[in-house]
Formats: sequence, structure tokens, C-alpha cells
Amino acid sequence: MGLISNHSGFFPEAGCDEAGRGCLAGPVFAAAVILPPGFSHPSLNDSKQMSEKLRDELRLIIEQEAISFAVARMDAPDIDKYNILWASIRTMHKALDNLGVVPQHIIVDGNKFMPYKKIPFDCIVQGDTLYTSIAAASVLAKTYRDEYMVRLHKKHGQYHWDTNKGYATEQHREAIVAHGITKYHRRSFQLYPLPEQLSLFPNADLITRKQAAG
Repeated sequence: MGLISNHSGFFPEAGCDEAGRGCLAGPVFAAAVILPPGFSHPSLNDSKQMSEKLRDELRLIIEQEAISFAVARMDAPDIDKYNILWASIRTMHKALDNLGVVPQHIIVDGNKFMPYKKIPFDCIVQGDTLYTSIAAASVLAKTYRDEYMVRLHKKHGQYHWDTNKGYATEQHREAIVAHGITKYHRRSFQLYPLPEQLSLFPNADLITRKQAAG
């Protein structure tokens, strides 16, 4: 059975998804997509279930067929400043800001979102396996982010971001220990064993002592 083309009964309806939320390095990306009524494609699904080749092929189709789409990113310093959940939602808002058409309804993959311009929305767990617009957003967010990480790999090849895309692989963690971190690493994530991790934050020792004191 194919994916569902509309959730709310309103049109236009925008689907939103993010990529890179759990990575140790690199930005979080998000996409918002408005597809034509009844749009379908037999291969469209959650981007994580596809091969890279198929994702790239579908990206071209989505970009050609979408009524409107936009992709946005938020970099590591802002992820560290706020937190990854807030950053992911704010990046979806940025993508929605850049749509050429104002949606009448928004559907979001997952279970967390914040209101956007008084437009009604629904959060849908595993929405990228159910709705075409969310699946399309997942494809765009992932392909744009993967492309960005491959470009960063050319500057910082020791971290192998062309293959791990910034995720917490053993190879990536070993490279962090061997070479230290870059400005693209998320300091608020567990990059090192705890003592070394705390050294990334100038006030960490003061905070730890205050907590110990009660």
C-alpha cells in the first residue's frame, strides 16, 4: 500500500522532517514540502530505509514536482546553546519560513513541535512511513545534510564524515580522541569520556561542585 497524500483534509498541507538530530558533529537540517494533491511515487518512504542512490533520484523528482519546498539548517553552536530538540523544531520553522506558499496545515514527523504562525499542525510518530509530504521532507533533509557533510569531510578527512555523516560510530569517536574536536562538533553531546567532556566547558567544575554540595 502506498503512502497517504493528505492528513488534514486541508490544502495546501506541508510535511516537515529533520535529519542529523543524533549526530556528534555537523548541523541539523530540516525540510518542509508541499506536494500536489494525490502525488505518489512507489519508492517514496522514510529516507533512512533507502539507498543513497534512490534518495538522490527521489530528491530530483520531489524538487521538480513539489508545489513548494525549502531546506534549512542550524549549526553546532546554536544546537549547543539551546538544545537539539529546540534546534530541530526551530530549523523546521526556518524551512517553513522559506516556503513560497503558506500551508493551511502542517504535519510533522515525531511527537514534538511548537506552534508556527497559528497554523494548525499535527505530530505523527513515524510519519515519514505514512505520509508522502513527510517522506519527501525526510529525503530532502537527509540528502542536503549528507551532501554538506561530504563537503566538510574534504576539510577534515580524519573524521570520515563522508561515510559516518557525523554520527557516533566507533571510527568517529576514535578520531575525536586522536585529533580533538572541530567547530562543527556539538560540545553539549557526549564526545569524550566524562572527565574530558567536562573540560570542554569552562564552568563545568564549578557546576559539578555546586551539584555535589546540594
